[in-house]
Amino acid sequence: MVILRKRIHERKMVERNYEPPSHWMQWEKRVYCNYDANICAALSLLQNFLMNSRPSVAFGTMLLLFVSVPVSTTFSAFRMLDIVLWLMDATHVG
Repeated sequence: MVILRKRIHERKMVERNYEPPSHWMQWEKRVYCNYDANICAALSLLQNFLMNSRPSVAFGTMLLLFVSVPVSTTFSAFRMLDIVLWLMDATHVG
């Protein structure tokens, strides 16, 4: 499915003769043109790692990914709330 999306995107870019906007930096232009290929390569590496490892390592890796994202998001949200409360207190007192 990923490869099909990549090929459809490549065909659309060829048909439209797409060029990124001129105000973009050079690395943005390079990455945007190869975005689907980069995603496909990253997923391929992840899939190869998970398929060639023991089931417990694969499940542990997936569990680590699924748990770390909500935990880091919650931590960041509480830290932002702490900063907002500190700023409100500083403006109220000052």
